[in-house]
Amino acid sequence: MYPKLIENLLEHLSKLPGIGRRSAERIVFWLLSQDTVQVKALAESIVRLKEGLRFCKACNHLAEHDLCLVCADGGRDRRLICVVESPKDLLAIERTGSFRGVYYVLLGNISPADGRGPEDLNTHKLFSRIKEEGISEVVIATDPDTEGEMTSLYLSQILKPMGVKVSRIGLGLPVGSAVEFVDLSTLTMSMNSRREVDL
Repeated sequence: MYPKLIENLLEHLSKLPGIGRRSAERIVFWLLSQDTVQVKALAESIVRLKEGLRFCKACNHLAEHDLCLVCADGGRDRRLICVVESPKDLLAIERTGSFRGVYYVLLGNISPADGRGPEDLNTHKLFSRIKEEGISEVVIATDPDTEGEMTSLYLSQILKPMGVKVSRIGLGLPVGSAVEFVDLSTLTMSMNSRREVDL
C-alpha cells in the first residue's frame, strides 16, 4: 500500500500507452531518486509540450509556430504532396530521407465501424492547396488496412477529376500493418515504388 501521492501518480502513469502498473512503479521510484530541479524540468516540459504545440496551418503536422518545420523548409518540392493519416506517419516517412516533397496530415481516416465517414476527414485545406498551389502529384500514404484503403479510394475519386496525378505507396508494406511501425528500408522501398491510382 503506497501513500496517496504515489497512488495518484501511479494511476496517471498507468494510463500511458505501454505503461502498466509495474512500469509505472519503476518510473515513480526513478522520479523519487532524482533531484527536485530535474523533476520540475520534466514536469514543465510536459506542460510546455501540451500548451505550446499546435497544428501547422498548411498541413496539420505538429508545429510550434504557424508552419511546421517541413512547410517552412524552402528546399522542398512543393509540387509533390504526400497525404498521411497522422503526424507519426509523416515522421516515419521523413526518417527514410526518401521524400523531398511536402505533406498533408488527415488527422484520421474513414472508418465506418467507428462512425467516421468521408465528411469527418480534414480535407478542405488539401483540396484548396491542390487548386491554388500547382500541385502536380499527390502520393497517398495511408495505412494498408481496410480503413486506409477506403480513405485512399475516396481521396483518389476526388483528386483524379482535379487533373492531378494520384499515386499510392507501393511494395513492401504488408496488409494490416501501420506506416509508423514499418522499418526504414521497407518504407523507403514503398515510397520509391509508389504507383499511380487507377479508378
